[in-house]
Amino acid sequence: MFDFVHEKKRLVQIVLLLIILPFAFWGVDSYRKTSGSGDALATVNGERITQQDFDNALKQQQDRMRSLMGANYDPAMFNQPAVRYSILDNLVSQRLLQSNAQSAGLAVSDEQLAQVIAGIEAFQKDGKFDKQQYEAVLGRQNLSPLTFESRVREQLAMNQLAEAYNQNGYASNTVADNLIRLNEQQRVVSVAQISPDAFLKQASVSDAEIKNYYEKNQQEFRTPEQARVEYVTFSADALLPQVKVGDDEVRQYYQDHQAEFGTQEQRDAAHILISVAAQASAAEKQAAKAKAERILQQVRQYPAKFAELAKKFSEDPGSASSGGDLGFFGRGMMVKPFEDAVFSLKPGEISGLVQSDFGFHIIKLLAARPARFKPLAEVRSSIEQLLKQNKAGDKFAELADKFSDTVYEQSDSLKPAAELVKMPVQQSGWLSKGNAGSLPWTEKALQAVFSDDVLKEKRNSTAVEVAPNMLLAVRLLEHKTASTRPLAEVAAEIRQKLLNQQALELATKQGQAVLAQLQHGDKVTLNWKAAQTVTRAQRAGLEAALVNLVFRADMDKLPAYVGMESIRGGYVLARVEAVRQVGAIDDAKRARYVQQLRQLSGQELFTAYLADAREHAKINMAGFAAAEEKK
Repeated sequence: MFDFVHEKKRLVQIVLLLIILPFAFWGVDSYRKTSGSGDALATVNGERITQQDFDNALKQQQDRMRSLMGANYDPAMFNQPAVRYSILDNLVSQRLLQSNAQSAGLAVSDEQLAQVIAGIEAFQKDGKFDKQQYEAVLGRQNLSPLTFESRVREQLAMNQLAEAYNQNGYASNTVADNLIRLNEQQRVVSVAQISPDAFLKQASVSDAEIKNYYEKNQQEFRTPEQARVEYVTFSADALLPQVKVGDDEVRQYYQDHQAEFGTQEQRDAAHILISVAAQASAAEKQAAKAKAERILQQVRQYPAKFAELAKKFSEDPGSASSGGDLGFFGRGMMVKPFEDAVFSLKPGEISGLVQSDFGFHIIKLLAARPARFKPLAEVRSSIEQLLKQNKAGDKFAELADKFSDTVYEQSDSLKPAAELVKMPVQQSGWLSKGNAGSLPWTEKALQAVFSDDVLKEKRNSTAVEVAPNMLLAVRLLEHKTASTRPLAEVAAEIRQKLLNQQALELATKQGQAVLAQLQHGDKVTLNWKAAQTVTRAQRAGLEAALVNLVFRADMDKLPAYVGMESIRGGYVLARVEAVRQVGAIDDAKRARYVQQLRQLSGQELFTAYLADAREHAKINMAGFAAAEEKK
């Protein structure tokens, strides 16, 4: 019961990530299986996935990528069919897992749900769960507690299903030992490089070869359509310097939202639990109660020995070893009968028997902390910033339509729109069609730049949203159509490229000949680098393909030689001088390998389970394909 969070620290961290990266819930309001309206994009065993479900998941993915990529975020990435399909595919998998978790009878109790949510740092102040903080965080993500708690409950149930497979992977000590010997075997290697630079003087390229290459590789010399524009950006952030916040506004906000700037009353309690299930028989409950009453008598007789008695009798493994101490907590973190009893006690007082769904408790209040609030001076700057952002957002919303209308109605100039929002008209460098970059030049912005309105009609573009609360309008300055660079312009580039290719071919040919000599036992003078030790995982800067060759080489006769064309240019030779086998394998190392192998095999079990479940499910995604074709 009370040890749930202690035993499930990893699970709590997973849930915390789900708060920060909400797309991991795949965006489904799970408690409403037939949410949304309109035709289903997909069905899973008859359960519908609607456009609303998909839009929620898409938005959460977009929010996550925007958070991760910052100014480099381009919403156009979510226009790619493969990305959109993967989002729907995840929704299908989740619906299937939800259904199977329910069929398997997996459930999460209210107590477990409360303990997990209370353990999430995003919802805490001073290390303790805070209800106002909880509601504020959810509010910023447009989530109600009901929606969020339903999602967490379903996610935890699905985690139980996944863990049933992930925690049951198998790996024997023999397999682990073999893997250790393979993975940690060392080979002592020297390398020598045959550089193509030494063969450049032997290479020659004729004008006819240059022309032939040019004619066969026209696409290589195509320059994309380009444009240079003047533009105006208008965003909520840009309005911040124009926004003023008065002292009275700050003081009023502080008074109206005091709960945001303090901590609620908290209590530190210890308890002794005699557990009995809520669905137990009357006789079982009576027996548990009698046992608890006998312990209560001892507690009342020896109150100073409460911790000692808790260690001896309490059936809550999460707190018994610490004398029943549960630490500080606020209201809303414990089941109601337990909470009511705790907050009715004075420090040092001991309760009578308190019955909850988990059994009978004997509670001692160890300490109490009164509610505390930060002074205005301490939070003034954060309130000012919040109010500025709110005002800037309101002003942006007020002006956004006017900005768009002005750009459209006065389409022969950007100045009126720029003056309206008090933003400068700027000039871009050369922009290439289809070559999106950092803000504001996203794919959506480039679509506006290369639109017919801008290029052919010589009008302003429409105002386009290139990021949340950020609009952009452009007007053409110069335009270059796509073209092929003339041969005379690129002949020198082609000549050098062909010379380099010939030099590389000569170096490779020479390297292969040298390798054959070395493998035959001939002596060849090469500039071998100092020997170094490599393993399959630790390559000491060598190319992965070369290390693979080193470990595939025949070690019956040393030194052994291998070689290959290098991705760094030229031909690289490796001389294997010695092999160092793994010695005695200690138990700790073996245990680490076994654990990793079990995790991997457990993950494979779950992947296979999910694949099999999908194979036997009735999944129809035709609605999605039809909807995408209409876009």
